[in-house]
Amino acid sequence: MVLIREFRVYLPITVPEYQVGQLWSVAEASKNETGGGEGVEVLINEPFENEEMGKGQYTHKIYHLKSKVPKWISKLAPKGSLEMHEKAWNAYPYCRTVITNPDYMKENFELRIETWHKKELNLENPHNLPPEVWRNVEKVDIDIGNDPVDRRDYNPKEDPSVYHSFKTGRGPLKGDWIKKLGNEPDQAQMCAYKLVTVEFKWWGLQTAVEKFIQKSERRIFTNFHRQLFCWLDEWHGLTMEDIRRLEDETKLELDKQRKEGEVRGTRET
Repeated sequence: MVLIREFRVYLPITVPEYQVGQLWSVAEASKNETGGGEGVEVLINEPFENEEMGKGQYTHKIYHLKSKVPKWISKLAPKGSLEMHEKAWNAYPYCRTVITNPDYMKENFELRIETWHKKELNLENPHNLPPEVWRNVEKVDIDIGNDPVDRRDYNPKEDPSVYHSFKTGRGPLKGDWIKKLGNEPDQAQMCAYKLVTVEFKWWGLQTAVEKFIQKSERRIFTNFHRQLFCWLDEWHGLTMEDIRRLEDETKLELDKQRKEGEVRGTRET
């Protein structure tokens, strides 16, 4: 059976603000993860329009992950097995991301993340799934201020429980801060409802790998949104025009970092 979970990320941010903050933070995180011939390669970043989702921005990225796994795995792994393709349709406030491994796993692996960004908290079945599917979906709340993080992930500059935004006056996020959301009509609040579906068709490994991926997604969602909130003063007030310009600049920088790493690696060998 395909494993489905819904992660609910609560934030003291408005839905329009989050659109800018998410894109800015994705660009920033991509720069931090790229170098040495690896990281994020942006193939396509362009507007799209279709009947199902309407208008939005489509991106196709490749994640080169060789250095992200133990060396013994990278040496044994077949060619193409450590390159993940991400196709994303951002029709905000709805977003869909599909991650595959077309060169190796082909149709045997798919990770699908569908997100609704809503001001309303604690919505029931925000993705309008059939009742027989929804009843089997595990719901997981994420509290970026209080949930524990791995020691290797902790950065005191990216800790919402101590961060205070000078631009907005928000933070630090302590105690029952989530319960206090919604107490004022104009209060900045939202929830990112992330429906994660994992399908890994590999006999003997399917259940273990699907659970591992779901656990990894929780870690990714937690760390990313901790960063997004603690970077609030960096991106707050930017426009979508600023973001598109930043994305173009980031693509050029990522390509440069990867190519410089590839040349350096060739010389070393």
